[in-house]
Amino acid sequence: MSDAIKHECGITFIRLRKPISFYHHKYGTALYGLNKLYLLMEKQHNRGQDGAGIAAVKLDVQEGYPFISRKRSIKKQSIADIFGIVQEEMAELQEQFPDILSCPDMMKGHLKELGEVMIGHLRYGTQGRNNIDYCHPFLKTNVEKEKNLVLAGNFNLVNTKELNEYLTADTLCNANLDSDLAAMMETIHFKLRENIEKNAANGTGANWQEILTEANALFDGGYAVAGMVGSGESFCFRDAHAIRPMFYYISDEIIVAASERPAIMTAFNVQQDEVVELPAGHALIVDKNGNYTIERILPEAKRLSCSFERIYFSRGSDADIYEERKKLGRQLSQKVLEMIDFDLKNTIFSFIPNTAETAFLGLIKGAEAYLNDIKVERIKAWDEVTDEKLQEMIHRRVRIEKIAIKDVKMRTFITQDSARKEMVQHVYDITYGKVRRGIDTLVVIDDSIVRGTTLRESIIRMLDRLGPKRIIVVSSAPQIRYPDCYGIDMSKMGEFIAFQAAIALLHERDMDNVPMEVYAKCVQAEKANKLGSENFVKQIYSSFDPDQISAQIARMLKEDDVNAKVNVIYQRIEGLHQACPNHKGDWYFTGDYPTAGGNVVVNKAFMNYMEKKTERAY
Repeated sequence: MSDAIKHECGITFIRLRKPISFYHHKYGTALYGLNKLYLLMEKQHNRGQDGAGIAAVKLDVQEGYPFISRKRSIKKQSIADIFGIVQEEMAELQEQFPDILSCPDMMKGHLKELGEVMIGHLRYGTQGRNNIDYCHPFLKTNVEKEKNLVLAGNFNLVNTKELNEYLTADTLCNANLDSDLAAMMETIHFKLRENIEKNAANGTGANWQEILTEANALFDGGYAVAGMVGSGESFCFRDAHAIRPMFYYISDEIIVAASERPAIMTAFNVQQDEVVELPAGHALIVDKNGNYTIERILPEAKRLSCSFERIYFSRGSDADIYEERKKLGRQLSQKVLEMIDFDLKNTIFSFIPNTAETAFLGLIKGAEAYLNDIKVERIKAWDEVTDEKLQEMIHRRVRIEKIAIKDVKMRTFITQDSARKEMVQHVYDITYGKVRRGIDTLVVIDDSIVRGTTLRESIIRMLDRLGPKRIIVVSSAPQIRYPDCYGIDMSKMGEFIAFQAAIALLHERDMDNVPMEVYAKCVQAEKANKLGSENFVKQIYSSFDPDQISAQIARMLKEDDVNAKVNVIYQRIEGLHQACPNHKGDWYFTGDYPTAGGNVVVNKAFMNYMEKKTERAY
């Protein structure tokens, strides 16, 4: 609960299909494309706050003038920082050229960021490195326009090492490839150069379907990527399992793609059915004249789009995601009612943090449905109906309170553990006077419980100060048992509280041999170069049902100085699939990875745990 999860990035792609002057005359500004880029990035700022970047390609510029530009920032307000610099540049141009606002061609020529093809990126540092050198978009320069490549993505590759070996084996590349985007860029750039040389004889130029097909055949991971070259060709593509999201909208004036559908709908005031999901394993390819095609670049594979997008990452303003999150909460209502012995009179429902509010609405709907059924049954059973009794019955409600409000100004700057725990408890303000001490049960729902650190050290202690008889923590997501390697920064087995609980249960039952057996299988598989053949870590959980692990987690979360009884309820896998039937990428919960690289990561993460290594598994 409230554990920070470093996760997917956000991408934005814009291709203006008309001259800059067209937008100046129709919309009153030559900055139409830049304004839309800014709006799309702001509407996705939830997807990355470690850094941001933009890049632009200008078409038909005179020789000697810059045709490509890039700006990146890792400042706290990185989007504002980048576009603030653009505003300053614009102000300087106005001083130099007072009439520039009425001259779109002059503005295009002098404002570096104003181009017909633009990419924006919002970054979470999934590899724990927030140096600006790791901030997208990446740029590969060349003296020939068509060999200048810009790339930005929302992804992780799990075979970066293998790509590096491929690229350096025959000196295809001599760059320092210490990130997956660098490896992806060098691979695409090599295929681009190879394709240009192959097609030089017939004068057809680069074939981007061929380039992306050959390059993507080498990638193992989950990804959604946008790219462009200096000559004006551009593209967006997506992995074969649709793990990472991408949507697009096309009109006579513009081609746009982004990580989230509502961002496009808001920025361009279009309806939901006008914004289309880019199919898995396909690329949106745009030529230098603004003509586009949707091409398959990978063989068909099982759709396993990330379910965490639906639970937590994407903004809940998407119509489908909103309904799915409500269903996730609704499906937990029966389990919660059973745990409180259906005693709604002495139970208060709340949520932490704000992102859990939609699931909370679903949970309340379920509780209200039960209460309404009880009302009907009791009224039918009455021998005599009076206004007083009827009024009392129909005004019964599920008790809902806003118990915790995050204090955005609070900073836990004290680093000593003992003092820091005390300070962390005060990151949230709590609402006093609503919980009857020693009588009420407090039910609090969150999107997910990953590490449990904030829950144990802050939230439960804070709620306990209100004096509830019992605290029930509800997770709209199932137990997170395994690492992710396709975009979310969850790579260390020992950090997952579900894993800690399983290890504790094995120890309590004198089954310490099980982790050693799993470790031996991993070592043997690694020696045989078959670490990706199977997820051996599933054996750690196989002796316990989910309720046993949840009960152990509850025991681990309750420290000695907490007076209230503590229970934990997790979503079941079946409930997740019922709520999100079209998004079954659930490997963090089930261990069923979509690619062999996922099995390598989970097994390696377990080996690191057993060997007491703190390094990442990929």
